[in-house]
Amino acid sequence: MKLSEGVEQGLHCALLLAEAPAGVPLPRRVLAEHYGLPEAYLAKHLQALTRAGLLRATPGPSGGFRLARPADEITVLDVLEAIDGPASPFVCQEIRQQGTGAARPEECTRPCAIATVMVGAHQAWRESLRAVTLDQLVKRVPQTLRKRNRAKFGSDPAA
Repeated sequence: MKLSEGVEQGLHCALLLAEAPAGVPLPRRVLAEHYGLPEAYLAKHLQALTRAGLLRATPGPSGGFRLARPADEITVLDVLEAIDGPASPFVCQEIRQQGTGAARPEECTRPCAIATVMVGAHQAWRESLRAVTLDQLVKRVPQTLRKRNRAKFGSDPAA
């Protein structure tokens, strides 16, 4: 399974926002610079996270982004779906009914065995991502990095 770069970028930005002091918005420019990302490309992912209700955007010179909900209420799956959508990466094309080895329609009254396995794997994967929240991810970030980020973004992140 391959995810877009936007999912990684969105997760890192959401994680950084979860680490930021409460009420301190981080501007898009600052988020882009922090991770060395193109600001215009990151903007569309931040907009998707905002549309999904995961981030709150505040306009103006002292504005920026912050989490719209507590970090323990935002899952990795929420971020992934906001950016890449909820669709399964596997779409059964029913090739078992095509070509010289085509199965007859009466032999295909149940879902294809491959499709069944893929659907189950996708559901298990989604459940594993639904079980991890941003606050749990924050705890996995090395303490030295967390301290450095808090010091950097503790007062005026636009500076």
